Amino acid sequence: MGFDKGVQSVGKAKTRFRKAPKTENVYIKLLVKLYRFLARRTESKFNSVVLKRLFMSRTNRPPVSIAKLAKEMTGKANKVAVVVGTITNDVRLLDDTKLKLTVCCLRATDTARARIVAAGGEVITFDQLALRAPTGSNCVLLRGALKAREVYKHFGRAPGVPHSSTKPYTRNSTKSRKFESARGRRGSCGYKV
Repeated sequence: MGFDKGVQSVGKAKTRFRKAPKTENVYIKLLVKLYRFLARRTESKFNSVVLKRLFMSRTNRPPVSIAKLAKEMTGKANKVAVVVGTITNDVRLLDDTKLKLTVCCLRATDTARARIVAAGGEVITFDQLALRAPTGSNCVLLRGALKAREVYKHFGRAPGVPHSSTKPYTRNSTKSRKFESARGRRGSCGYKV
């Protein structure tokens, strides 16, 4: 007797991830074609990781700032920083000399690209990287902080229950000083949790 494939019972649920990109972007599709070939024909784990990240949704490809790039690449002068996503500018980074790097990314904002190039670095694409380092040798694979999105502040224990630091959804979250901050939040108003 078989089991119903439509219903995933306990123990039969599999980890699911994308096997192909959902995007209609032809350039991403060409990169997938290239890295699918490289992942199959080389023993390199780097290529299979890049391929898997090319499939990911935009929320799972968080941006990397040039400040994080500079911090992660200190002491790795002759290596290539690889980001499967966007590289963004950071006005808090004042020392542009740290940006003399070779960076490979899907996209760089105009200001980030200008600052890297002005510092003597270069921004290359993934097809150029495949020619330079087909196995990913001398490459540092980086990614941004996934949980940095504002929406993650609202996840967790319900706001207002004991030991919860979850942010409530209020009428105007930027200016909501007076909402959900009285009864249950201070001893003078009923009780405090």
